[in-house]
Amino acid sequence: MAEKEVLLDVKGLKMHFHTGSSAVFGGHKNYIYAVDGVDFQIRKGETLGLVGESGCGKSTTARAIAQLYRPTAGEVTLNGKDLTKLKANDLIAARKNMQMVFQDPYASLNPRMTSGDIIAEPMKIYRRHGILSMSRREMDERVEQLMERVGLSRFFRNRYPHEFSGGQRQRIGIARALALKPELVLCDEPVSALDVSIQAQILNLFKDLQDEFGLTYLFIAHDLAVIQYISTRVAVMYLGIIAEISGAADLYRKPLHPYTQALLSAAPIPDPAIEKTRKRIILTGDVPAPDKVRTGCYFYDRCPKRMSGTCDVHVPRLKEVENGHQVACFLYSKPD
Repeated sequence: MAEKEVLLDVKGLKMHFHTGSSAVFGGHKNYIYAVDGVDFQIRKGETLGLVGESGCGKSTTARAIAQLYRPTAGEVTLNGKDLTKLKANDLIAARKNMQMVFQDPYASLNPRMTSGDIIAEPMKIYRRHGILSMSRREMDERVEQLMERVGLSRFFRNRYPHEFSGGQRQRIGIARALALKPELVLCDEPVSALDVSIQAQILNLFKDLQDEFGLTYLFIAHDLAVIQYISTRVAVMYLGIIAEISGAADLYRKPLHPYTQALLSAAPIPDPAIEKTRKRIILTGDVPAPDKVRTGCYFYDRCPKRMSGTCDVHVPRLKEVENGHQVACFLYSKPD
């Protein structure tokens, strides 16, 4: 079967935050290297799960892709257009096809707006810019259709965010993201703030919407079970770089990178017999400071399989070692 067309192509994405200049060493500028060279592609109709420890740069990656942060370097190509090079008006038009669902379903909703106004806001903005031609009646109908589709009664459209539960608020956020009929939805830990039972409902809603509207997802989470359930492929992130990318089934069956192996060994398995006998990989050492310039493998300080003279002086690049399975590790490739 032929592979689907690439919808999003991210190359060399970097997001460095300037934290001021040092007065000691001649005004040397200090940076936080939140995202330090990320490469991946997402094909139409698939879900790429992005997983890693808190602080590894997952959310910053999503915000840089959406151009909420203007990247320090790199390319973000959506439907053949590099968003990093577009002027303001062209960027607004291009972003109509890419929307975002945020982590906190309360902080991401304006408490002074009703749920109907929140969902209608993207349509009103694009109507003002002359990009969307919809009458007020058509927008009202679209709002009611979306509310019903995400599991909310259309009669709730005049209620405010504080009148909804956490799961209901996230449904409003999802409806807002779908208002402009995008192809790509960036999901920034959309279930992490919800109860487990509600998480399952929201995940199933995401899957149903994907099947119905042909959506493509970048789905960020730190819960490995959530990523395994929702994802077509999985990218593992560490200290602002991608350590491993593979099909979801292959990654969970045969993780290659030492960091991925440690992550999966820490995930609980709902089988007491297996859980009792499995061996957990305990990582030693501290996570390096995010303002440290790396001269070798980003995982070197904590890696139980590190090789002195190689891993500490060369930065491994993502290379395909099996069919569709890429890993940035010198256990599987030699330095360039």
